[in-house]
Amino acid sequence: MNRILSLLCLLSLALCHPFTVQAVDFKMKGQWQFAFSAGDNNLVDTVGDRKADSEDTFHARQRLRLQMDAVASPALSGTVFFEIGQLMWGNNSSGAALGADQTVVKLRQAYTDWTVPGMPLRVRMGIQNINLPKKAGGGMVMDNMDAAAVTASWCFNDAVSLTGLWVRPFNDNATAASGDGTSSYLDNMDLFALILPVRQDGWDMSPWVMFGLRGKNTFPSTADGSAVKIWKDGMPHYTLSSDPFGGAHLVGDTDKAWGSMFWAGLPVGISAFAPWNFELDINYGYVEAMGRYDIPVRGGQRMDRASTRREGWLAMALAEYRLDWGTPGIFGWYASGDDGSLKNGSERMPSIDPWSKFTSFMGAANPYPTGYNDLGSNYAGTWGIGVRLKDMSFLPDLKHTLRVACWNGTNSTGMVKYAQSRDAWNYGFDNNPNKAGMYLTTADHLLEFNLDSYWKVYENLTAGLELGYIVNGFDKDTWQKDGRDWLGPSMSRQDAWHATLYFGYSF
Repeated sequence: MNRILSLLCLLSLALCHPFTVQAVDFKMKGQWQFAFSAGDNNLVDTVGDRKADSEDTFHARQRLRLQMDAVASPALSGTVFFEIGQLMWGNNSSGAALGADQTVVKLRQAYTDWTVPGMPLRVRMGIQNINLPKKAGGGMVMDNMDAAAVTASWCFNDAVSLTGLWVRPFNDNATAASGDGTSSYLDNMDLFALILPVRQDGWDMSPWVMFGLRGKNTFPSTADGSAVKIWKDGMPHYTLSSDPFGGAHLVGDTDKAWGSMFWAGLPVGISAFAPWNFELDINYGYVEAMGRYDIPVRGGQRMDRASTRREGWLAMALAEYRLDWGTPGIFGWYASGDDGSLKNGSERMPSIDPWSKFTSFMGAANPYPTGYNDLGSNYAGTWGIGVRLKDMSFLPDLKHTLRVACWNGTNSTGMVKYAQSRDAWNYGFDNNPNKAGMYLTTADHLLEFNLDSYWKVYENLTAGLELGYIVNGFDKDTWQKDGRDWLGPSMSRQDAWHATLYFGYSF
Protein backbone atom coordinates (compact mmCIF):
# COMPACT_ATOMS: atom_id res chain seq x y z
CA MET A 1 0.00 0.00 0.00
CA ASN A 2 2.87 2.37 0.83
CA ARG A 3 4.45 1.68 -2.59
CA ILE A 4 1.18 2.51 -4.35
CA LEU A 5 0.85 5.78 -2.42
CA SER A 6 4.46 6.69 -3.27
CA LEU A 7 3.83 6.00 -6.93
CA LEU A 8 0.67 8.17 -6.90
CA CYS A 9 2.62 11.02 -5.30
CA LEU A 10 5.32 10.83 -7.98
CA LEU A 11 2.68 10.80 -10.70
CA SER A 12 0.95 13.87 -9.26
CA LEU A 13 4.27 15.73 -9.12
CA ALA A 14 4.93 14.85 -12.75
CA LEU A 15 1.51 16.15 -13.80
CA CYS A 16 2.10 19.40 -11.93
CA HIS A 17 5.46 19.89 -13.73
CA PRO A 18 4.90 19.30 -17.47
CA PHE A 19 7.80 18.07 -19.60
CA THR A 20 9.54 20.39 -22.04
CA VAL A 21 9.83 18.75 -25.47
CA GLN A 22 12.48 20.03 -27.91
CA ALA A 23 11.19 20.08 -31.50
CA VAL A 24 13.33 18.16 -33.99
CA ASP A 25 13.38 19.17 -37.64
CA PHE A 26 13.73 16.17 -39.99
CA LYS A 27 15.31 16.83 -43.37
CA MET A 28 15.60 14.34 -46.22
CA LYS A 29 17.82 14.45 -49.29
CA GLY A 30 19.02 11.89 -51.78
CA GLN A 31 19.86 10.92 -55.31
CA TRP A 32 18.69 8.44 -57.93
CA GLN A 33 21.47 7.51 -60.37
CA PHE A 34 21.19 5.51 -63.61
CA ALA A 35 24.10 4.53 -65.89
CA PHE A 36 24.02 2.68 -69.20
CA SER A 37 27.60 1.73 -70.08
CA ALA A 38 29.30 0.03 -73.01
CA GLY A 39 33.01 -0.69 -73.03
CA ASP A 40 35.95 -2.91 -72.20
CA ASN A 41 38.06 -1.73 -69.28
CA ASN A 42 40.61 -4.57 -69.29
CA LEU A 43 43.99 -3.77 -70.80
CA VAL A 44 44.82 -7.45 -71.33
CA ASP A 45 43.09 -9.21 -74.22
CA THR A 46 44.17 -12.85 -74.00
CA VAL A 47 46.41 -15.04 -71.86
CA GLY A 48 47.43 -18.03 -73.94
CA ASP A 49 44.25 -19.20 -75.65
CA ARG A 50 41.99 -17.71 -72.97
CA LYS A 51 40.07 -14.48 -73.09
CA ALA A 52 41.22 -12.44 -70.10
CA ASP A 53 37.91 -10.66 -69.56
CA SER A 54 34.64 -12.54 -69.87
CA GLU A 55 32.37 -9.70 -68.75
CA ASP A 56 29.60 -8.31 -70.95
CA THR A 57 30.34 -5.26 -73.06
CA PHE A 58 27.11 -3.54 -72.01
CA HIS A 59 25.83 -2.94 -68.47
CA ALA A 60 22.84 -1.08 -67.06
CA ARG A 61 23.05 0.03 -63.43
CA GLN A 62 21.16 2.12 -60.92
CA ARG A 63 21.69 3.34 -57.38
CA LEU A 64 19.65 5.19 -54.76
CA ARG A 65 21.17 7.18 -51.92
CA LEU A 66 19.07 8.53 -49.04
CA GLN A 67 20.20 10.79 -46.21
CA MET A 68 18.07 11.91 -43.27
CA ASP A 69 19.12 14.63 -40.83
CA ALA A 70 17.43 15.06 -37.45
CA VAL A 71 18.24 18.65 -36.45
CA ALA A 72 17.38 19.63 -32.87
CA SER A 73 19.29 22.93 -33.06
CA PRO A 74 22.35 24.42 -34.76
CA ALA A 75 24.35 22.82 -31.95
CA LEU A 76 22.91 19.29 -32.17
CA SER A 77 21.91 17.01 -35.02
CA GLY A 78 22.06 13.41 -36.16
CA THR A 79 22.47 11.91 -39.64
CA VAL A 80 21.84 8.52 -41.20
CA PHE A 81 22.77 7.72 -44.81
CA PHE A 82 21.56 4.62 -46.69
CA GLU A 83 22.49 3.32 -50.14
CA ILE A 84 20.58 0.87 -52.32
CA GLY A 85 22.78 -0.50 -55.11
CA GLN A 86 24.62 -0.45 -57.33
CA LEU A 87 21.94 -2.61 -58.91
CA MET A 88 23.02 -4.22 -62.16
CA TRP A 89 19.89 -4.72 -64.26
CA GLY A 90 19.10 -8.42 -64.62
CA ASN A 91 21.61 -9.51 -61.95
CA ASN A 92 20.09 -11.51 -59.08
CA SER A 93 22.77 -11.05 -56.41
CA SER A 94 22.61 -7.25 -56.72
CA GLY A 95 18.81 -7.30 -56.46
CA ALA A 96 17.86 -6.33 -60.01
CA ALA A 97 16.77 -9.66 -61.51
CA LEU A 98 13.14 -10.68 -61.99
CA GLY A 99 11.40 -10.22 -58.63
CA ALA A 100 14.01 -7.77 -57.28
CA ASP A 101 13.81 -9.22 -53.77
CA GLN A 102 17.41 -9.36 -52.56
CA THR A 103 18.66 -7.62 -49.43
CA VAL A 104 20.57 -4.71 -50.91
CA VAL A 105 20.11 -1.81 -48.47
CA LYS A 106 23.51 -0.68 -47.12
CA LEU A 107 24.35 1.64 -44.25
CA ARG A 108 26.90 4.22 -45.38
CA GLN A 109 26.89 6.68 -42.47
CA ALA A 110 25.29 7.13 -39.05
CA TYR A 111 26.64 9.89 -36.79
CA THR A 112 25.81 12.80 -34.50
CA ASP A 113 27.10 16.38 -34.62
CA TRP A 114 27.17 18.49 -31.47
CA THR A 115 28.86 21.58 -30.13
CA VAL A 116 30.33 21.69 -26.63
CA PRO A 117 28.35 24.37 -24.72
CA GLY A 118 30.21 27.65 -24.37
CA MET A 119 33.15 26.49 -26.49
CA PRO A 120 34.05 26.71 -30.22
CA LEU A 121 34.46 22.93 -30.28
CA ARG A 122 32.46 20.86 -32.78
CA VAL A 123 32.31 17.06 -32.37
CA ARG A 124 31.15 14.41 -34.81
CA MET A 125 31.00 10.76 -33.70
CA GLY A 126 29.83 7.64 -35.46
CA ILE A 127 30.18 6.09 -38.91
CA GLN A 128 31.04 9.07 -41.08
CA ASN A 129 32.74 10.14 -44.28
CA ILE A 130 36.44 10.79 -43.68
CA ASN A 131 38.55 13.08 -45.87
CA LEU A 132 42.09 14.18 -45.26
CA PRO A 133 42.92 17.60 -46.75
CA LYS A 134 43.69 17.53 -50.46
CA LYS A 135 44.21 19.85 -53.39
CA ALA A 136 45.36 18.89 -56.87
CA GLY A 137 44.50 15.41 -58.08
CA GLY A 138 42.42 14.04 -55.20
CA GLY A 139 43.23 12.49 -51.84
CA MET A 140 45.99 9.94 -52.16
CA VAL A 141 45.99 8.62 -48.58
CA MET A 142 42.44 8.65 -47.25
CA ASP A 143 39.67 10.26 -49.28
CA ASN A 144 35.88 9.84 -49.27
CA MET A 145 36.10 6.90 -46.85
CA ASP A 146 33.17 5.81 -44.70
CA ALA A 147 34.42 4.56 -41.33
CA ALA A 148 33.74 4.64 -37.59
CA ALA A 149 35.42 7.70 -36.11
CA VAL A 150 35.37 10.62 -33.69
CA THR A 151 36.23 14.03 -35.15
CA ALA A 152 36.73 17.18 -33.07
CA SER A 153 37.28 20.65 -34.58
CA TRP A 154 38.30 23.78 -32.66
CA CYS A 155 37.86 27.11 -34.44
CA PHE A 156 40.37 29.71 -33.25
CA ASN A 157 39.14 32.39 -35.66
CA ASP A 158 37.98 32.78 -39.26
CA ALA A 159 41.48 31.98 -40.54
CA VAL A 160 42.78 29.15 -38.35
CA SER A 161 41.24 25.99 -36.91
CA LEU A 162 42.48 22.65 -35.63
CA THR A 163 40.91 19.23 -36.23
CA GLY A 164 41.76 15.96 -34.54
CA LEU A 165 40.32 12.58 -35.42
CA TRP A 166 40.43 8.97 -34.32
CA VAL A 167 39.38 6.36 -36.88
CA ARG A 168 38.88 2.64 -36.26
CA PRO A 169 38.52 1.04 -39.71
CA PHE A 170 39.09 -2.55 -38.53
CA ASN A 171 38.42 -4.60 -35.40
CA ASP A 172 37.17 -8.15 -34.68
CA ASN A 173 37.06 -9.39 -38.26
CA ALA A 174 38.06 -12.95 -37.44
CA THR A 175 36.55 -15.66 -39.61
CA ALA A 176 36.37 -19.41 -39.42
CA ALA A 177 38.88 -19.48 -42.26
CA SER A 178 41.58 -17.88 -40.10
CA GLY A 179 42.11 -21.00 -38.03
CA ASP A 180 45.14 -19.76 -36.11
CA GLY A 181 43.49 -19.36 -32.72
CA THR A 182 44.74 -15.79 -32.30
CA SER A 183 42.67 -13.98 -34.91
CA SER A 184 40.53 -12.20 -32.31
CA TYR A 185 43.59 -10.89 -30.45
CA LEU A 186 45.61 -7.85 -31.62
CA ASP A 187 43.15 -7.50 -34.50
CA ASN A 188 42.35 -3.78 -34.65
CA MET A 189 43.66 -0.87 -36.69
CA ASP A 190 43.52 2.67 -35.28
CA LEU A 191 44.40 5.93 -37.00
CA PHE A 192 45.02 9.29 -35.29
CA ALA A 193 45.32 12.54 -37.26
CA LEU A 194 45.83 16.25 -36.64
CA ILE A 195 44.87 18.82 -39.29
CA LEU A 196 45.66 22.56 -39.21
CA PRO A 197 43.66 24.46 -41.87
CA VAL A 198 44.90 28.02 -42.47
CA ARG A 199 42.95 30.30 -44.81
CA GLN A 200 44.01 33.79 -45.85
CA ASP A 201 43.05 36.11 -48.70
CA GLY A 202 44.60 34.64 -51.83
CA TRP A 203 45.96 31.42 -50.39
CA ASP A 204 45.24 28.51 -48.08
CA MET A 205 46.98 25.42 -46.77
CA SER A 206 46.10 22.50 -44.50
CA PRO A 207 49.16 20.64 -43.20
CA TRP A 208 48.31 17.32 -41.57
CA VAL A 209 49.91 14.28 -39.98
CA MET A 210 48.45 10.85 -39.25
CA PHE A 211 49.81 8.05 -37.09
CA GLY A 212 48.42 4.52 -37.16
CA LEU A 213 48.76 1.19 -35.40
CA ARG A 214 47.67 -2.18 -36.74
CA GLY A 215 47.74 -5.43 -34.81
CA LYS A 216 49.40 -8.46 -36.32
CA ASN A 217 45.97 -10.13 -36.61
CA THR A 218 44.12 -7.15 -38.08
CA PHE A 219 43.79 -8.92 -41.43
CA PRO A 220 42.98 -12.59 -40.85
CA SER A 221 44.29 -15.10 -43.36
CA THR A 222 43.30 -18.55 -44.54
CA ALA A 223 45.32 -21.69 -44.00
CA ASP A 224 47.27 -21.14 -47.25
CA GLY A 225 48.25 -17.62 -46.14
CA SER A 226 45.99 -15.66 -48.47
CA ALA A 227 44.26 -12.67 -46.92
CA VAL A 228 40.57 -12.73 -46.08
CA LYS A 229 39.04 -9.77 -47.90
CA ILE A 230 37.23 -7.59 -45.42
CA TRP A 231 37.20 -4.46 -47.58
CA LYS A 232 35.72 -3.88 -51.00
CA ASP A 233 37.93 -3.66 -54.07
CA GLY A 234 40.86 -5.49 -52.51
CA MET A 235 41.49 -2.71 -49.99
CA PRO A 236 43.72 -2.18 -48.16
CA HIS A 237 45.71 -5.35 -48.89
CA TYR A 238 47.26 -3.89 -52.02
CA THR A 239 47.84 -0.37 -50.74
CA LEU A 240 49.62 -1.38 -47.52
CA SER A 241 51.38 -4.55 -48.70
CA SER A 242 54.85 -4.48 -50.21
CA ASP A 243 53.82 -7.16 -52.75
CA PRO A 244 52.05 -5.43 -55.68
CA PHE A 245 50.77 -8.68 -57.16
CA GLY A 246 49.73 -10.97 -54.31
CA GLY A 247 48.66 -8.19 -52.00
CA ALA A 248 48.10 -10.47 -49.00
CA HIS A 249 51.47 -10.03 -47.32
CA LEU A 250 50.68 -7.49 -44.63
CA VAL A 251 52.30 -9.39 -41.78
CA GLY A 252 55.01 -12.01 -42.21
CA ASP A 253 56.72 -14.19 -39.65
CA THR A 254 57.01 -11.78 -36.74
CA ASP A 255 57.00 -11.53 -32.98
CA LYS A 256 55.76 -7.93 -33.16
CA ALA A 257 52.35 -7.33 -31.65
CA TRP A 258 51.80 -3.98 -33.38
CA GLY A 259 53.03 -2.30 -36.53
CA SER A 260 53.22 1.48 -36.82
CA MET A 261 52.15 3.59 -39.79
CA PHE A 262 52.73 7.26 -40.51
CA TRP A 263 51.57 9.76 -43.12
CA ALA A 264 51.99 13.50 -43.65
CA GLY A 265 50.66 15.92 -46.22
CA LEU A 266 50.87 19.55 -47.27
CA PRO A 267 48.13 20.76 -49.65
CA VAL A 268 48.49 24.39 -50.76
CA GLY A 269 46.20 26.54 -52.91
CA ILE A 270 47.03 29.97 -54.36
CA SER A 271 44.23 32.10 -55.81
CA ALA A 272 45.79 35.55 -55.31
CA PHE A 273 46.57 35.90 -59.02
CA ALA A 274 43.00 35.43 -60.28
CA PRO A 275 41.94 34.35 -62.81
CA TRP A 276 44.93 32.04 -62.32
CA ASN A 277 44.60 29.20 -59.82
CA PHE A 278 47.51 27.10 -58.55
CA GLU A 279 47.41 23.96 -56.41
CA LEU A 280 50.14 21.76 -54.93
CA ASP A 281 49.87 18.65 -52.79
CA ILE A 282 52.79 16.71 -51.26
CA ASN A 283 52.31 13.40 -49.40
CA TYR A 284 54.56 10.94 -47.59
CA GLY A 285 53.73 7.54 -46.13
CA TYR A 286 55.47 4.80 -44.12
CA VAL A 287 54.38 1.32 -43.01
CA GLU A 288 56.61 -0.50 -40.54
CA ALA A 289 57.93 -3.94 -41.44
CA MET A 290 56.14 -6.66 -39.49
CA GLY A 291 58.34 -9.51 -40.62
CA ARG A 292 59.29 -11.28 -43.84
CA TYR A 293 57.62 -13.66 -46.27
CA ASP A 294 58.73 -15.93 -49.11
CA ILE A 295 57.87 -14.87 -52.64
CA PRO A 296 58.66 -16.95 -55.76
CA VAL A 297 60.79 -15.46 -58.53
CA ARG A 298 60.13 -16.21 -62.22
CA GLY A 299 57.67 -19.01 -61.71
CA GLY A 300 59.46 -20.55 -58.75
CA GLN A 301 63.04 -20.71 -60.02
CA ARG A 302 64.04 -19.40 -56.62
CA MET A 303 62.51 -17.76 -53.56
CA ASP A 304 63.23 -14.26 -52.27
CA ARG A 305 62.83 -13.41 -48.60
CA ALA A 306 60.74 -10.22 -48.90
CA SER A 307 60.18 -7.50 -46.31
CA THR A 308 56.72 -6.16 -45.40
CA ARG A 309 58.08 -2.61 -45.09
CA ARG A 310 56.61 0.07 -47.38
CA GLU A 311 57.62 3.74 -47.67
CA GLY A 312 57.17 6.34 -50.39
CA TRP A 313 56.10 9.82 -51.42
CA LEU A 314 53.98 11.64 -53.98
CA ALA A 315 53.66 15.20 -55.32
CA MET A 316 50.81 16.60 -57.47
CA ALA A 317 50.36 20.04 -59.06
CA LEU A 318 47.74 21.94 -61.06
CA ALA A 319 47.73 25.32 -62.83
CA GLU A 320 44.57 26.63 -64.49
CA TYR A 321 43.20 29.88 -65.94
CA ARG A 322 39.50 30.72 -65.66
CA LEU A 323 37.80 32.12 -68.75
CA ASP A 324 34.18 32.99 -69.46
CA TRP A 325 33.66 29.89 -71.62
CA GLY A 326 35.73 27.39 -69.58
CA THR A 327 38.89 26.73 -67.59
CA PRO A 328 42.00 25.45 -69.40
CA GLY A 329 44.65 23.87 -67.18
CA ILE A 330 47.74 21.70 -66.97
CA PHE A 331 48.39 19.09 -64.29
CA GLY A 332 51.03 16.55 -63.34
CA TRP A 333 52.28 14.23 -60.62
CA TYR A 334 55.32 12.19 -59.61
CA ALA A 335 55.44 9.29 -57.13
CA SER A 336 58.28 7.13 -55.91
CA GLY A 337 58.47 3.58 -57.28
CA ASP A 338 59.83 0.14 -56.42
CA ASP A 339 63.58 -0.39 -56.88
CA GLY A 340 63.32 -3.91 -58.33
CA SER A 341 63.67 -5.98 -55.16
CA LEU A 342 61.23 -6.84 -52.39
CA LYS A 343 64.01 -7.91 -50.05
CA ASN A 344 64.03 -4.34 -48.71
CA GLY A 345 60.27 -3.88 -49.05
CA SER A 346 58.39 -1.48 -51.32
CA GLU A 347 59.22 2.11 -52.25
CA ARG A 348 55.64 2.96 -53.34
CA MET A 349 53.68 5.28 -51.06
CA PRO A 350 51.19 3.33 -48.90
CA SER A 351 47.59 4.48 -48.50
CA ILE A 352 44.31 3.58 -46.81
CA ASP A 353 41.64 4.61 -49.32
CA PRO A 354 42.96 6.77 -52.22
CA TRP A 355 41.01 8.46 -55.03
CA SER A 356 42.84 9.91 -58.04
CA LYS A 357 40.85 12.70 -59.65
CA PHE A 358 42.90 14.26 -62.43
CA THR A 359 41.16 12.06 -65.03
CA SER A 360 37.80 10.30 -65.27
CA PHE A 361 38.56 6.84 -66.75
CA MET A 362 41.75 5.84 -64.97
CA GLY A 363 40.67 8.13 -62.14
CA ALA A 364 37.43 9.30 -60.52
CA ALA A 365 37.16 12.91 -61.65
CA ASN A 366 33.51 12.64 -62.69
CA PRO A 367 31.07 14.04 -60.12
CA TYR A 368 28.61 11.23 -60.94
CA PRO A 369 30.16 7.75 -60.46
CA THR A 370 28.80 5.31 -63.02
CA GLY A 371 30.68 2.07 -62.45
CA TYR A 372 33.01 2.17 -65.45
CA ASN A 373 35.45 4.84 -64.35
CA ASP A 374 38.19 4.59 -61.74
CA LEU A 375 40.27 1.79 -63.26
CA GLY A 376 43.34 2.82 -61.30
CA SER A 377 42.62 5.16 -58.44
CA ASN A 378 46.15 5.42 -57.08
CA TYR A 379 49.17 7.34 -58.36
CA ALA A 380 51.66 5.26 -56.34
CA GLY A 381 54.51 4.08 -58.56
CA THR A 382 53.61 6.38 -61.48
CA TRP A 383 54.26 9.81 -62.93
CA GLY A 384 52.24 11.71 -65.46
CA ILE A 385 51.33 14.97 -67.13
CA GLY A 386 48.11 16.13 -68.71
CA VAL A 387 45.98 19.00 -69.95
CA ARG A 388 42.30 19.69 -69.57
CA LEU A 389 39.58 22.09 -70.69
CA LYS A 390 37.14 22.11 -67.81
CA ASP A 391 33.48 23.19 -67.81
CA MET A 392 33.42 24.45 -71.39
CA SER A 393 30.00 25.93 -72.06
CA PHE A 394 28.70 27.15 -75.41
CA LEU A 395 24.99 26.49 -74.82
CA PRO A 396 22.91 27.19 -71.69
CA ASP A 397 22.93 24.39 -69.09
CA LEU A 398 25.39 22.26 -71.13
CA LYS A 399 29.01 21.81 -70.03
CA HIS A 400 31.90 19.74 -71.41
CA THR A 401 35.27 18.69 -69.95
CA LEU A 402 38.11 17.39 -72.15
CA ARG A 403 41.18 15.72 -70.63
CA VAL A 404 44.32 14.19 -72.13
CA ALA A 405 46.89 12.57 -69.83
CA CYS A 406 50.01 10.46 -70.26
CA TRP A 407 50.70 7.90 -67.51
CA ASN A 408 54.20 6.52 -66.97
CA GLY A 409 55.74 4.16 -64.42
CA THR A 410 58.42 4.75 -61.82
CA ASN A 411 58.73 1.08 -60.79
CA SER A 412 61.80 -0.87 -61.86
CA THR A 413 61.29 -3.33 -64.72
CA GLY A 414 62.95 -5.90 -62.47
CA MET A 415 59.76 -6.11 -60.41
CA VAL A 416 57.98 -8.21 -63.04
CA LYS A 417 59.96 -11.23 -61.89
CA TYR A 418 57.57 -11.41 -58.93
CA ALA A 419 54.45 -11.55 -61.13
CA GLN A 420 53.36 -15.17 -61.18
CA SER A 421 50.89 -17.11 -63.30
CA ARG A 422 48.22 -16.37 -60.67
CA ASP A 423 48.52 -12.73 -61.79
CA ALA A 424 48.65 -13.48 -65.49
CA TRP A 425 46.00 -10.90 -66.42
CA ASN A 426 45.58 -8.96 -63.20
CA TYR A 427 48.38 -6.42 -63.05
CA GLY A 428 46.18 -4.05 -61.10
CA PHE A 429 43.53 -3.64 -63.80
CA ASP A 430 40.67 -5.99 -62.96
CA ASN A 431 36.98 -5.52 -63.64
CA ASN A 432 36.39 -3.55 -60.43
CA PRO A 433 38.11 -0.42 -59.16
CA ASN A 434 41.46 -1.43 -57.72
CA LYS A 435 42.84 0.99 -55.17
CA ALA A 436 46.34 -0.34 -55.85
CA GLY A 437 46.18 1.37 -59.23
CA MET A 438 47.87 0.31 -62.44
CA TYR A 439 51.28 -1.22 -61.86
CA LEU A 440 53.49 0.56 -64.39
CA THR A 441 57.21 0.01 -64.82
CA THR A 442 59.62 2.55 -66.30
CA ALA A 443 59.13 0.81 -69.67
CA ASP A 444 55.34 1.24 -69.65
CA HIS A 445 53.04 4.12 -70.50
CA LEU A 446 49.34 4.79 -71.08
CA LEU A 447 47.67 7.62 -72.98
CA GLU A 448 44.21 8.53 -71.68
CA PHE A 449 41.46 10.60 -73.32
CA ASN A 450 38.24 11.79 -71.59
CA LEU A 451 35.33 13.78 -72.95
CA ASP A 452 32.52 14.22 -70.43
CA SER A 453 29.38 16.28 -71.11
CA TYR A 454 26.57 17.14 -68.67
CA TRP A 455 23.22 18.73 -69.43
CA LYS A 456 21.12 20.24 -66.65
CA VAL A 457 17.70 19.11 -67.87
CA TYR A 458 15.87 20.51 -64.86
CA GLU A 459 17.00 22.06 -61.60
CA ASN A 460 17.24 18.60 -60.04
CA LEU A 461 17.83 16.39 -63.10
CA THR A 462 21.21 15.98 -64.84
CA ALA A 463 21.95 13.93 -67.97
CA GLY A 464 25.49 13.10 -69.02
CA LEU A 465 27.54 11.39 -71.72
CA GLU A 466 30.95 10.17 -70.58
CA LEU A 467 33.52 8.94 -73.10
CA GLY A 468 36.92 7.47 -72.30
CA TYR A 469 39.75 5.78 -74.20
CA ILE A 470 43.14 4.44 -73.05
CA VAL A 471 45.93 3.71 -75.53
CA ASN A 472 47.83 0.74 -74.11
CA GLY A 473 51.60 1.25 -74.02
CA PHE A 474 52.56 -1.65 -71.76
CA ASP A 475 55.93 -3.05 -72.83
CA LYS A 476 55.32 -6.67 -73.87
CA ASP A 477 59.02 -7.59 -73.78
CA THR A 478 59.22 -6.49 -70.15
CA TRP A 479 56.11 -8.33 -68.99
CA GLN A 480 57.00 -11.53 -70.85
CA LYS A 481 59.85 -11.88 -68.35
CA ASP A 482 57.51 -12.79 -65.50
CA GLY A 483 56.65 -16.29 -64.28
CA ARG A 484 54.48 -17.13 -67.29
CA ASP A 485 57.55 -17.69 -69.47
CA TRP A 486 58.27 -20.76 -67.35
CA LEU A 487 54.66 -21.82 -66.90
CA GLY A 488 53.34 -21.52 -70.42
CA PRO A 489 50.77 -18.92 -71.54
CA SER A 490 51.72 -15.61 -73.14
CA MET A 491 49.82 -12.33 -72.85
CA SER A 492 48.38 -10.03 -75.50
CA ARG A 493 47.33 -6.46 -74.73
CA GLN A 494 44.49 -4.25 -75.91
CA ASP A 495 43.25 -0.68 -75.52
CA ALA A 496 40.44 0.14 -73.08
CA TRP A 497 37.34 2.22 -73.82
CA HIS A 498 33.93 3.11 -72.46
CA ALA A 499 30.86 5.15 -73.31
CA THR A 500 28.35 5.84 -70.55
CA LEU A 501 24.96 7.53 -70.61
CA TYR A 502 24.11 8.91 -67.16
CA PHE A 503 20.93 10.26 -65.52
CA GLY A 504 20.80 11.65 -62.00
CA TYR A 505 17.87 13.05 -60.04
CA SER A 506 18.81 14.85 -56.82
CA PHE A 507 16.47 16.24 -54.20
